[in-house]
Amino acid sequence: EVQLVESGGGLVLPGGSLRLSCAASGFAFSSTAMGWFRQAPGKERQFVSAISFSGSSADYTDSVKGRFTISRDNTKNTVYLQMNNLSPEDTAAYYCAAKRGAWSTRRGEYDYWGQGTQVTVSS
Repeated sequence: EVQLVESGGGLVLPGGSLRLSCAASGFAFSSTAMGWFRQAPGKERQFVSAISFSGSSADYTDSVKGRFTISRDNTKNTVYLQMNNLSPEDTAAYYCAAKRGAWSTRRGEYDYWGQGTQVTVSS
């Protein structure tokens, strides 16, 4: 059974940091691209970041470039999203997703999804 379990969300002050984790099981993690998406209330789920199966390449949506860093540990079947200098606009449920083949920014191309973890940035 495929499982993606996110953790690390919470309430943080503007300017603060969080590190999200996504633990994967049930598929060949080390040969699967991984992505992070987020969904704010009333909005569509949007691409945040993605990383290749080896970790050698990654991409970010413009609004998080320079603040967020995606990484993965294939020995632990885990992908991370380090989020720094958070702003209220980053408030959303964050989802990790897995995609066979090359990474993508397109939500519909991902094969598996986690249940999400809530990130709230507020003073």
